[in-house]
Amino acid sequence: MKSRYLISFVVLALIAVLGLFTPQQFTIGDQVGLDKADIAWMLTASGLVLLMTPGLSFFYGGMVSKKNIISTMLQSFIALGVITLLFVIVGFSLCFGDSFHGLIGNPFQYAFFKNVGFAIEPKFATTIPLILFAIFQLKFAIITPALITGSFAERVKFNAYLIFICLFSLFIYCPLAHWTWHPDGFLRQWGVLDFAGGTVVHMSAGYAALAGAMFLGPRTSFGDSKHTEPANIPFVILGTGMLWFGWFGFNAGSSLGANLLAIQAFATTIVASATAMMGWIFFDAARGKKISAMGACIGAVVGLVAITPAAGFVTIPQSIFIGFISAVISNLAVRAKNKSNLDDTLDVFPCHGLGGISGMLLTGIFAKEVGLFYGQTHTFLYHLLALVIISVYTFVGSYILYYITDKIVSLRVSVEEENFGLDLSQHGESYKLKKIVGQ
Repeated sequence: MKSRYLISFVVLALIAVLGLFTPQQFTIGDQVGLDKADIAWMLTASGLVLLMTPGLSFFYGGMVSKKNIISTMLQSFIALGVITLLFVIVGFSLCFGDSFHGLIGNPFQYAFFKNVGFAIEPKFATTIPLILFAIFQLKFAIITPALITGSFAERVKFNAYLIFICLFSLFIYCPLAHWTWHPDGFLRQWGVLDFAGGTVVHMSAGYAALAGAMFLGPRTSFGDSKHTEPANIPFVILGTGMLWFGWFGFNAGSSLGANLLAIQAFATTIVASATAMMGWIFFDAARGKKISAMGACIGAVVGLVAITPAAGFVTIPQSIFIGFISAVISNLAVRAKNKSNLDDTLDVFPCHGLGGISGMLLTGIFAKEVGLFYGQTHTFLYHLLALVIISVYTFVGSYILYYITDKIVSLRVSVEEENFGLDLSQHGESYKLKKIVGQ
């Protein structure tokens, strides 16, 4: 057994033993204030959001070359294990523990989910137990680092990737979630609106993806059209369907109850995504390209990204505009990226990064009663300021974390391993479609 993996195993064993000595009480006790309908909906929404990560693995896995399908899918799927443990041990405390000057939560308050039980914590949710709120938030923490993987697909060492997503979650995601979603977070205090994660999830992942693509540099076969041809477009369609289905938990679940706000978020989500899908393929067709399944899938996801920060704050007609304009912006950004030397393998920054930015700014414009569209400037101006702060923090911070990771374990695979394919060189597995008998 290699020493670094032995160390990892021993650390996990120590964590498991430490868990035995961490008190947590699930007493039924007083159920006053708990709403069974809200609990049922939030359990469902949490399951829907969890489904998005396997969906993302199919979405990304179908886009890469055949020799990298398994490695790309595993980079998303493994986050279900790594980030779950990290979030339980310390992540939830950093996100939602008592605030230190609006910057970060008390890391010990909810460590190992201590004090996270069936009781209600009114500052987070008034009708569901704290444990359910924490589990719902866990699903957001899982998918965020998984989104980044598309930018450096086909060239990153798996063990280095595991180190990076732990560092990213602790030093980028958790502070940003605290700033934005904790009642005492400084962005929340400014009035910055992020209904379901356009800022916390998609902007942070987008800028980390941009930093990763720049730090690792292009693939050895960058520019080779045969290399970048998608291996399995049906996987992409399947992944898009799973993402779209799960996104209703992502957005409508962020109402934290079975209420009218959930219905509003559900409706704006489906409409924005549908509009973005159609806008993407028609924009492609207007430029002389064929209408493609890939274009339809990417457009739908861009619409989902853009409506995420706004879902509970805007009307359905406004969601049509948000879906349409975000599709055009991201489509143009992908086109510009393809003419550059930036090898963001699966266009994470043009789609998720710029989709999140577009949604954030449009939220500041169209948010009911407080947006620029309604004659108010306060929210929009703070959104602009938050955009600058978040952009600098997430990009520079992520670049530093790539540098630190690379000093611990080299991030990039060797040329030979890259040419051989990460499925075999990193995991000893390969993706092969068996021929149907008689064909």
